[in-house]
Amino acid sequence: MIDDNKFLGSGWSFPPQFYKGGDQIAMVAGEKDIEQSLAILLTTSLDERVMQSNYGCSLKNYVFENMNQRLLTDIKNAISDAILNHEPRITVDVIELDNTDPEKGLIHIKVAYTIRMTNNRFNLVYPFYINEAFI
Repeated sequence: MIDDNKFLGSGWSFPPQFYKGGDQIAMVAGEKDIEQSLAILLTTSLDERVMQSNYGCSLKNYVFENMNQRLLTDIKNAISDAILNHEPRITVDVIELDNTDPEKGLIHIKVAYTIRMTNNRFNLVYPFYINEAFI
């Protein structure tokens, strides 16, 4: 039986965690690595990375915008483009935005995706606060 983690990759856990003594770092592999990579992708602004200026998603550009259908479409397109360009291990099945309580300024971003190598399906739910600035 083939170990899926070898094909899906591994990387540092996020946020980085160092073990006592500082000579080892916590690692993640497989599906957890993909999930954390997606979270990093969604929280990274375009031009934030010096060597990869096109890496990231422009979600921070939408903070304090008026909640309307155009905004939701723009957010969905930004997420779709970012994943298409920077996460080749998955195929996005659907991106849903849930803003059932617009007064709170919270949009739940649900990304349903399939890992190409294993054909396993997963969901990522990411809370995006439209009325709050990022730190």
